[in-house]
Amino acid sequence: MSSARTPKEVLEYAKAHGTQMLDMRFSDLPGLWHHVSFPIAQLSEGSFEDGFGIDGSSLRGWAAIHESDMLLVPDPSTCMMDPFTQIPTLVMIGDVIDPITKQHYERDPRWIAKKAEKYLQYSGIGDTAYFGAEAEFFIFDNIRFDQTQNSGYYFIDAEEGRWNSGRVENNLGYRPRYKEGYFPVPPTDHYQDLRAEMVSTMLKCGLEIECHHHEVATGGQAEIDQKFDSLVKSADNMMLYKYIIRNVAAQHGKTVTFMPKPLFQDNGSGMHTHQSVWKNGAPLFAGDRYAGLSDVALWYIGGLLKHAPAIVALAAPTTNSFKRLVPGFEAPVNLAYSRRNRSAACRIPMYSASPKSKRVEFRPPDPSCNPYLAFAAMLMAGLDGVQNKIDPGEPLDKDIYDLSPEEMRGVPSLPASLDESLKALENDHAFLTRGDVFTEEVIETWIDYKMKNEVDAIRLRPHPYEFAMYYDI
Repeated sequence: MSSARTPKEVLEYAKAHGTQMLDMRFSDLPGLWHHVSFPIAQLSEGSFEDGFGIDGSSLRGWAAIHESDMLLVPDPSTCMMDPFTQIPTLVMIGDVIDPITKQHYERDPRWIAKKAEKYLQYSGIGDTAYFGAEAEFFIFDNIRFDQTQNSGYYFIDAEEGRWNSGRVENNLGYRPRYKEGYFPVPPTDHYQDLRAEMVSTMLKCGLEIECHHHEVATGGQAEIDQKFDSLVKSADNMMLYKYIIRNVAAQHGKTVTFMPKPLFQDNGSGMHTHQSVWKNGAPLFAGDRYAGLSDVALWYIGGLLKHAPAIVALAAPTTNSFKRLVPGFEAPVNLAYSRRNRSAACRIPMYSASPKSKRVEFRPPDPSCNPYLAFAAMLMAGLDGVQNKIDPGEPLDKDIYDLSPEEMRGVPSLPASLDESLKALENDHAFLTRGDVFTEEVIETWIDYKMKNEVDAIRLRPHPYEFAMYYDI
């Protein structure tokens, strides 16, 4: 993103780049980026107050038809040139405003994230929450799927997929084995150049990238790590990150998915989310307690663990998410914390002894989530832990697979399905409504939307594997 911060600077930036079109971006409730374009002459300094009119009636989780008129007010700090359009196009993220009341629209996910930041400051605990999310994804060469009344199927293919090792034509070998795709050099890693192009495009668009690499699964699983930033900026950056990855892949005839579990019997894609709270430029999570943490950090962990069943309804929010979050497969389903155990929901990274690097990594989220809602929910849970001094209990430093059945019974775990997590959210959301960050209406809308359009939709359809198990019963 550019360094422009004022409307005047945006107009100068647009002129300097020969801009012909303005593209306004915004997120629906589930987390898909949408856009609407205008000739650049429509943009003036007054646009940053008056906004641009849109119809919000057909967006998932948004307004009914009778209240559908909305305004998109551009945020000048988000401006950049789109790296993919043929016509020079200026991109800005817009905040959604009710044209009658001139108030922020309560179902605008970005506004919810902004309110979470405001609540942090209001609480007096800190003034800045930093988030750094590690989103994983798959790069495929072909994907086919359909669901009809009498059929249901999907077919995935990737040149790099281990399943192609027996292919007769054009088979050159060098494909990661299942669960052995972590860090191999080319030619086993087929996508070094493609990921590097993604990173290069991200850097041009103003994102700060720390590293990229192949992930554990075969078939093109990858990870590109962004540098942490404040809550809203990190969520903005994640939306741009997804946009760039998908479009670079498309330019090479490939497709990317952030679906957490597309492949059977191989690793799924997570979005481990590092977070910390600061005040007056000083980190609050460093101390002399376990793993170099402070009491504030331990209480924050206590809040995350207490509310984790509800958080995952927003941070791992698909039926497919829970095909990744399965006990016994190194998934972070155990509601405990540890500096070493990666099956614990909260991990404390030990890469650096610097107080500034002290943070908590919450591991259950996946990249199918809306980052604005997920980050806001995590912060609110952590703040509830600090405000109520919630004890996270003893750390879980043993190998989870070495624990006895009696010991395992003492370690609570995440819900086993989206249905269960939505019930947890329904029963435990007072921590989210503090400061009116999440309204009751937003939470009710989320639960209703997910139950009707996802949970019930899956329940109603026969699964292909059910035919293998039951056809001859």
